[in-house]
Amino acid sequence: MTTSPQDPPQPVHLAITLRAREGKVAALEEALLRFVKRSLDDQGATGVHLFRPVSGTDNREFQLHRSFRSEDHKRDFYQSEMYQQYQRETADLIEGPATIRPLHGFEAFFRGGHQPPPPRWKMAVVTWLGVFPAVLLWSRLLSPRLTALHPVAVTAIVTMFVVITLAWVIMPWLTKLARPWLHAK
Repeated sequence: MTTSPQDPPQPVHLAITLRAREGKVAALEEALLRFVKRSLDDQGATGVHLFRPVSGTDNREFQLHRSFRSEDHKRDFYQSEMYQQYQRETADLIEGPATIRPLHGFEAFFRGGHQPPPPRWKMAVVTWLGVFPAVLLWSRLLSPRLTALHPVAVTAIVTMFVVITLAWVIMPWLTKLARPWLHAK
């Protein structure tokens, strides 16, 4: 989907997987911690969370969840001298290329700043709090006007409006409102 010039920039969330070379886990962790701290000064970065390998295991994978204000900020970040320097510093520490996967949909709504994602049950409660009123609203508004259509077509139209409302209105607002509860210890 393309955006028009009037649309506000959409946040971008990424899941990044890096595998340390044999015997380089500690060195890569130190380099990642330095880079994470430096990268938070970037104006377009809205957060990063580092997941380390479980100590005492043979696992050498690091996971990062990184968020940016927009696609333009993400592009600028990955083209920056700071990122290029990080690439040079870690070239001998990382085995193979990093795997970068965009986070889309509802999983991205629950990413916030430097905090780990909230428990799944809390994400489910907040999602239900958004879905219930959206379904109620759109089914009440649209169903009486669509009586000439097959029930499957009515359901398709109602759910289309529900998803659009959730993605662009309810979930951004609801996750912001519920953030203190979502991340409470």
